[in-house]
Amino acid sequence: MATKKSTWVLFGILLISVWVLGSVIQTEAETINYKFYVWMNKREAVSVDDVDGHLVTLAQRGGFYVLENGEVATIKRVSLNDLIKGTGSAVAYETITFADGSTIVLKRQSTLRGTEGTVTSGESTSQILKGTGRFEGIKGTQSDKTKFLPPEKWEVGSKQYGEGTIDYTLPSK
Repeated sequence: MATKKSTWVLFGILLISVWVLGSVIQTEAETINYKFYVWMNKREAVSVDDVDGHLVTLAQRGGFYVLENGEVATIKRVSLNDLIKGTGSAVAYETITFADGSTIVLKRQSTLRGTEGTVTSGESTSQILKGTGRFEGIKGTQSDKTKFLPPEKWEVGSKQYGEGTIDYTLPSK
């Protein structure tokens, strides 16, 4: 009798385990490839007195991404840049907003290269911090390569263009 009861208890535990493990949220990796164009809205720069050409800047940029599927998203980026004669690094927070109102928020780390005090190119990697709407629960990374265009006389600062990739997973519904 005890053996039959033990068998039923064991069977019950097995059944519950299968149910719990079977209901684990599955995710599937996805990739978004895009091209972008970014302009500067605001910029504050302060000289650092340690070496010639050392600037720390706080900048806000706007722009847009054009995804390979034709979708367009706007971006807002706030960055803190540490440059010596146009070369250095930046940390930025970027919000990507899609036409349906969904967002992806990133934290970017950039390496910037320049000549004669002007940034000319850069590379960035980002960690996705959060998403809303169809990107709720998003996890992943982003990377891009950037070229800089000098500002026109009436512009606050340089423009950027380039291409990048977002690799991410979403929880299944």
